[in-house]
Amino acid sequence: MCGIAGFYNANRDYQKDKARYENILEKMSAVQRHRGPDDSGIWLSKHCGLSHARLSIIDLANGSQPMKKTIAGKTFVISYNGEIYNTEELRRDLIQQGHTFSTTSDTEVILTGYMEYGPDFVKQLNGIFAFAIQDPYREGLCLFRDRSGVKPLFYTIQEDEIIFGSELKAVLAYPGIRPVLDRDGLNQVFSIGPARTSGCGVLKGMKELLPGHLLFCSRDGFRLKCYWKLESHPHEDSYEETIEKTSFLVRDSIRRQMVSDVPICTFLSGGLDSSLVSAVCAKELKKQGKRLTTFSFDFVNNDKYFKASSFQPSQDRPFVDQMVKFLDSEHHYLECDNVTQADRLYDSVIAHDLPAMGDIDSSLLHFCSLVKPHNKVTLTGECADEIFGGYPWFHKEECFKAHTFPWTMDLTPRKALLKEDFIDHLRMDEYVKETYEKSIAETPTLAEDSPNEARRREISYLNLRWFMQTLLNRMDRTSMYSGLEARVPFADHRIIEYVWNVPWDMNTRGGVVKNLLRQSGKGLLPDEVLFRRKSPYPKTYDTNYEALLISRVREMASGFAPVLQFLDRKKLEKFLTSPSDYGKPWYGQLMAGPQMLAYLLQINHWMEVYRISVE
Repeated sequence: MCGIAGFYNANRDYQKDKARYENILEKMSAVQRHRGPDDSGIWLSKHCGLSHARLSIIDLANGSQPMKKTIAGKTFVISYNGEIYNTEELRRDLIQQGHTFSTTSDTEVILTGYMEYGPDFVKQLNGIFAFAIQDPYREGLCLFRDRSGVKPLFYTIQEDEIIFGSELKAVLAYPGIRPVLDRDGLNQVFSIGPARTSGCGVLKGMKELLPGHLLFCSRDGFRLKCYWKLESHPHEDSYEETIEKTSFLVRDSIRRQMVSDVPICTFLSGGLDSSLVSAVCAKELKKQGKRLTTFSFDFVNNDKYFKASSFQPSQDRPFVDQMVKFLDSEHHYLECDNVTQADRLYDSVIAHDLPAMGDIDSSLLHFCSLVKPHNKVTLTGECADEIFGGYPWFHKEECFKAHTFPWTMDLTPRKALLKEDFIDHLRMDEYVKETYEKSIAETPTLAEDSPNEARRREISYLNLRWFMQTLLNRMDRTSMYSGLEARVPFADHRIIEYVWNVPWDMNTRGGVVKNLLRQSGKGLLPDEVLFRRKSPYPKTYDTNYEALLISRVREMASGFAPVLQFLDRKKLEKFLTSPSDYGKPWYGQLMAGPQMLAYLLQINHWMEVYRISVE
C-alpha cells in the first residue's frame, strides 16, 4: 500500500510558482511517509499536482509513482494506493487491445485501462484502492475509491480548488487549511464516535470520498458519481448451491489476495474467520514448498485476569495453539503490556488524525509494528462478521427492535461525563436519530421481503456502512502506520453482493451463527475451530491498566487540557472512583469503562497536537 496526495484547480497555473507547489507536494508526501517508506515522488502540471509515498509490494524495481504514460501525444498520470487482484486478466485484455507494458505493476494496468476505457474501467477492478488520474483528454482529474471503502481518500474543496490525501494529515499539510470542529463534527466525536458518518471527515469542510464512488474535477466543477452500490434481488440458488458458491468466492478471494512479490503472512486469532484465511494460505503455499507465517495477539498476564462474558466467551490461546499445529505454520505469539498499550493511544491518534477505538486501536497498532520487521503483507479475517451476521446484534431481539444503531443502543454512558449545556448544544439524541434514519432509508429493499427479512437487511446495511467501515479504518491506519499492508479477503465485493441476498434462514440454518460461512469452510478446519463460538479481538482485563488510565486522566484534568471544556468535573470524578462495568460496552462489544477513559485521552491529545479550534 501507499500514500497519495495532491491538488487540482482548473483556474490556477501552478507552474507559475513551481518551486513553491513542488515543496507543498513534498510535504504532503512526507507526512504520509509511514504509509510508503520505500520510495516517494511528485509530479506537477499547470492545473494539477500529485505526490506519492510508496510501499513496494509488486514490481519492486519499476513501480515508482506518480506514473506517466503517453498516447497520441497526451500524457496521463496516476498516483495510486492499493492492490488489484485481477491484474493479469486485465493486462491480457489490454494487450489484446494493442497496449504494451514496461512494468509488471498493477499501477500501469490501471492507468492503461483508464486510457483505453475511461473512468468506467474502475468497474472492472477487483481490489482495494484509492487513486487519482490526471486526464489530458477530459482536461481534469479523477479520484476513485474501492467499493468496500478499504482504502481511505480524504478531500476538501475550497472555491475552485480540491486538495486530497490518503490521510487527513496530508490535506492539513496544504497551506491555509485549518482544523476546525463545528457542531456536526463534535457530534461525530461524542455522539457517534469512534464511528463516522460515511463520507464525513469530521473536521469542518473535510470529506471522505464515498466507497464505490468517483469524483471528476474539471473546469465545469466537481461531479460525484456512484459506480457501484448494493442491490437487492431474489435469491434463487438452493441451500447446497449457496454453500458451494460461497465456498468458491471465499477461497478464490483469499487465493487472489496472496499475490505479492514479497512473502505474506496472516493474523491468526484461532477464530473461524482468521483460521479460514490462514488455512487457504497455508494450503496454497504448501503447493509451492513454502510454509505460512502466522501471528497471534494477546496481553501480558491475560490468562490470569481474563473474565468470560457473553461478548468474549473464551480465550484465544488454546485455539491458536490448535491451529498452529494443524497448519504447521511458523508462528509468533505477540504480547502487549499495560504501559505500551496506554502510550500507543497517542500514536493511534496520529495514525488516524482523529480519536479512535481507544486501546482496541492502540494495541493493534502496536502489534502491527511488531509484525512489520518480519513481513510487509498480511491477510486478515476482518469483515466476515459484518457480512455473514456474526455480531450479537444480528440475533438479539432488543437490537432487532431498537430504533437506533445496535452497537450503541444507549447514549447514557456517553453523556455521563459531559457538561449539561454541552449536551443540550449537541442535541445528541436528535442527531443520532436523524443519522440513523438517514442510513436506514438508504437500505436496498426488495418488495417480496417479509418484515423480518426487511429488518435483517437494515441491520446488515448498517453494519456494512458503519461498523465495518470503522474496523476497516482501524485496520488500514494501524497497519499502515508501520508500513504494513493488511488485506481483507472477506471484503471482496463479489462476496458482499452474493451474501447480501442470501436469506437469513440459510445464513443461520439450524440456529448456527454464520452457518453459511462455517458450511462453506468444511474440510479446511478442525470442527472445534470451525464451529467455535465467536470471540472478538482480545482486550486486557488487567485492572492495573484501568488504574494507569485513571492516573493519566487525573493528570490531564489537573491542567488546561482542551477536552475539559466539554467535561463536568464532578461527573468525571464520580466516574473515576466508580468500579467499571465491563459487561456494558458503550460502543461495539469491547469498549466499556476503561475504553471511555482511553477515548477521552485520545480526544484531548488530538485537540492539543492538531490545534483543533472549536466553532
